[in-house]
Amino acid sequence: MSSGIERTRHDGRPAQPGKGERVADWADGRLGIHTLAKSQLRKIFPDHWSFMFGEICLYSFLILILTGVYLTLFFEPSGMEVVYDGVYTPLNGIRMTRAFESTVDISMEVRGGLLIRQIHHWAALIFVAGMLAHMMRVFFTGAFRRPREINWLFGWTLLMLGIITGLTGYSLPDDLLSGTGLRFAQGAILSVPVVGTYLSFFLFGGEFPGDDIIPRLFSVHVLLLPGIMLGLVVAHLILVFYHKHTQFAGPGRTEKNVVGAPFMPIYIAKAGGFFFLVFGVVAIVAGLFQINPVWLLGPYRPDLVSTGAQPDWYLGFSEGLIRVMPAWEISAWGHTLQLGVFIPFSLFPLVMMAIAVYPFIEAWVAGDKREHHIAQRPRNAPVRTSLGVAWLTLYFVLLIGGGNDIVATRFQLSINAITWLVRIGVFVGPVLAFIVTRRICLGLQRRDRDKALHGRESGIIKRLPHGEYVEVHEPLSQAQLHTLTAYEQPAPFELGPRVDANGVKRKFKRSELLRARLARAMYGPGSHVPKPTVEEYRAINSGDGHH
Repeated sequence: MSSGIERTRHDGRPAQPGKGERVADWADGRLGIHTLAKSQLRKIFPDHWSFMFGEICLYSFLILILTGVYLTLFFEPSGMEVVYDGVYTPLNGIRMTRAFESTVDISMEVRGGLLIRQIHHWAALIFVAGMLAHMMRVFFTGAFRRPREINWLFGWTLLMLGIITGLTGYSLPDDLLSGTGLRFAQGAILSVPVVGTYLSFFLFGGEFPGDDIIPRLFSVHVLLLPGIMLGLVVAHLILVFYHKHTQFAGPGRTEKNVVGAPFMPIYIAKAGGFFFLVFGVVAIVAGLFQINPVWLLGPYRPDLVSTGAQPDWYLGFSEGLIRVMPAWEISAWGHTLQLGVFIPFSLFPLVMMAIAVYPFIEAWVAGDKREHHIAQRPRNAPVRTSLGVAWLTLYFVLLIGGGNDIVATRFQLSINAITWLVRIGVFVGPVLAFIVTRRICLGLQRRDRDKALHGRESGIIKRLPHGEYVEVHEPLSQAQLHTLTAYEQPAPFELGPRVDANGVKRKFKRSELLRARLARAMYGPGSHVPKPTVEEYRAINSGDGHH
């Protein structure tokens, strides 16, 4: 890594390179670091507040790794029963597993243990929330389109693994709350026809709860899932660098460039500061707001159930599905099929799979094979935005269903009334959300169209010579006009005439018929407001000027 400039000492002889430079030359000759750094460290990244969701995910993940390593030093993943005799006197003399005892010891006796436990738990909640917000930003702006479909799948996989990692993590302390959650999961597994019992025995090593589940969960939580997630995070970031970051439409921004700040030194400095900001906020939240006080819940016993047993928020969707499902069952040939558990247990992965494959479905419906690096404004894709809001509405309705007992006790309501309200809301809520969101998007498109044609309202009232009062509009700059109109409105896929020139009825594949129907729904008449044309703009702005 030579600069090409000969350096000399004061006596005229060539100066020897320093030790650091020699090490750098040695490493560059074997790893090509200089070439890689030269091409990547000046990578341009755009700037927008919504891009910070992804950074929050990354920083929360780093916090989880750091705090998880610390907790691993003191936690003992053992199902061996002991009698507690520690500093927390209310639990003295109570039988519990070594896992629960070590969790109480971390909270009560290890220096900084309780703070680290709470930072770890809060960081997990923020990590999943950040991933959901990040994926929704990608979804609503169309940032999943080619060439980023694989990165969308990476993000979706990270979300699923984050949910499973959270489930295995809060089950480790073996307290009454986490044990109730494991019992809930075991009941869902048992509802699987034919193989449910075998799956349960394989997972728990015999009858529930067994002695093997905690060590197994520990290995999965500490080694398997974090390792896979770390690899996916690295692959995700590599693809972000390779494909370049999406950016919103604006002056000078095209599909072939990126307008922003270089990775070094500007972006890395901002990112480093934001990391410490996130870490500080998580630490403050963990220090002020108690979470998962296992010593108050007590150790798990199969014959007890804790009141208000709620999972972390990201699993409320699945629990809400089961809580609001009617208790249907079918008995045949001496066997009982629990439809009230199996149907919602099956719906959760099906809904998540629909989210995973959506980018490929949209590309197929639109017939779009081009690369897209300009992010869309959500209002300019009304159907997609409405689908996303409908899914979020379904999620929050089921989240209420998953906490129906808490809602009932907090607001003094009937739990049956809440359950029926959620059952109705599961079908009505997403439909209403879709309709309302679509109308809002179309209304915003009409406002943008009017603003592009007439300009910005100035609040100045002018009286014309013939007595008419009008409001003076200020014309927009070319940059503002570009931002409002720099988007595409794709035409829907058409099958063409049903009868050919000879009067013979044409045959279409079912996939073609389905694609045409979906294309009409997403891009057909009424799905968007036509953009203003140059002729319309000139006709309006060539008049008397008050528009």
